[in-house]
Amino acid sequence: MPLKTPVGFLIYNRPKVTQRVFDEIARAKPEMLLVVCDGPRTDRTGEREQVMATRAIIDQVDWPCEVLTNFSSENMGCKRRITSGLAWIFQVVQEAIILEDDCLPEPTFFTFCQDLLKYYRDDQRVVSISGNNFQDKQLQSRYSYYFSKYFHCWGWASWRRVWENFDPEMVTWPDFSEADSLSTFSDSHAEKIYWQRVFGLQYEGQINSWAYPWLYSCWAQSGLTAIPDVNLVSNIGFGTDATHTTGDSHLANLPTGPLTSMNHPPLCVRNKEADQHCFKRCYQRPPRLRRLQLKIQKRLPWKKPAA
Repeated sequence: MPLKTPVGFLIYNRPKVTQRVFDEIARAKPEMLLVVCDGPRTDRTGEREQVMATRAIIDQVDWPCEVLTNFSSENMGCKRRITSGLAWIFQVVQEAIILEDDCLPEPTFFTFCQDLLKYYRDDQRVVSISGNNFQDKQLQSRYSYYFSKYFHCWGWASWRRVWENFDPEMVTWPDFSEADSLSTFSDSHAEKIYWQRVFGLQYEGQINSWAYPWLYSCWAQSGLTAIPDVNLVSNIGFGTDATHTTGDSHLANLPTGPLTSMNHPPLCVRNKEADQHCFKRCYQRPPRLRRLQLKIQKRLPWKKPAA
C-alpha cells in the first residue's frame, strides 16, 4: 500500500549509502518525495561527479510519486543546507518523514511515523517522532513507544507547526540560560553542565550543527519526542567520507527490528529512566570497559521478547 505521508530525503555526495536508503524508500512507495541536495565543494577533486551520481539515483523512481527537488548549485555547508532544505520541505507540506542519505530504515519505520503524525497532529506537547532507540535493546514499557526529551535525527518526522518555532541561531539561548531553564530538563548536574557547554558553543558559532538548535528549540517549547520501543533506523554512514560521523562508534550500524503492532501509551509524559540511560549512552563518554561491553553487545543477536 503506498505511503500517504510525504518523505523528505536529504542527500549529498555518497551514492552507495544513498542507494541503499533509496531502495527502502522505494519499498514504501511514498506518494510524494521531496529531495534536498547540497552543491559540490569546488576544492574537492571528483566531488561534483559524486554529487551528480547521487542525484541521479532519484531518477529511479518508478512508482506513482510526485518528486520535487531542491538542489543547490553551490555548496552551502551542512547546517545551512539542511536548515534551508527543511524550511523548503515544511513550506511545501504540513508534515513529513525525514531521512538523510545514511539513515537506513526498517520498513515499519514509515508506518510508525505516519500513524503518530496523524495521532499527535494537533497535540502541542509532541514535537517530533524518532525512528531511533538507543536503550541497549531493552524495552522501556509494554507500549509501542515512549516519550523522551531527546530528539534523535537519524530518521524522524514532524509537523510544520513545530518547524515554525525552530530557532536555528538559538537567539533565545541567553535568556534561556540566564533563567536556569536547563535545570528543568537535566536529570543530573553532569547533564546540565554538558548541555550548557554544547548549547553555548553552538550559540557562539564554534559548533556547526542543525540538530543541536533543533533539540534546543524542542526544549524551549517543552516538547516531547516519541521513541519506538525497538530501533527502526540504523546509521550506516560512519566513515571517512561522512561530515560528522567520521569515526568508529557504538551507535553505528545498530540492528533494527519491526514494530508489528501499535499500542499507544495512556500518558504523554517523558520516561525519565530512559532519558538518563540515553544521556549516558549517546552523549556522556562511557568508561573504556563499558565501551568494550557495548561493542560486544552490538554484535549479539537480539529478538524482541514476547508480550
